[in-house]
Amino acid sequence: MGDAGDKFIINETQKFREMGIELDPHGKMPDIVVHCQRKDWLVLIEAVTSHGPVNLKRHNELRQLFQSGHKGLVFVSAFPSRKEMTRYLAEISWETEVWVADQPDHMIHFNGERFLGPYEVPKNRY
Repeated sequence: MGDAGDKFIINETQKFREMGIELDPHGKMPDIVVHCQRKDWLVLIEAVTSHGPVNLKRHNELRQLFQSGHKGLVFVSAFPSRKEMTRYLAEISWETEVWVADQPDHMIHFNGERFLGPYEVPKNRY
């Protein structure tokens, strides 16, 4: 877990290594990384108030950063409110999820193929 001022508030570098993920300490880490062990997913969460949503550029950066782990990657943009989300709606990348703090029991899914899970990306796609 990190934030703009303190890149790593909680740093589980050893856990990442155990999962086969070698991270660049100067890389652009997401705000929160959650490992869903049962499904072997990494949920990469960006707080929009720090750097904006998971747009196409950020989606590609995060995919590259975590590719060594061979885990399913789930990308989430976290907003304080739906009103704030509307400011960024055109930037949110497909194949991502949106969570809104003022309605925490719901998520918004940005694609019709799957619901909350990693996307298998063809090797030649990115």
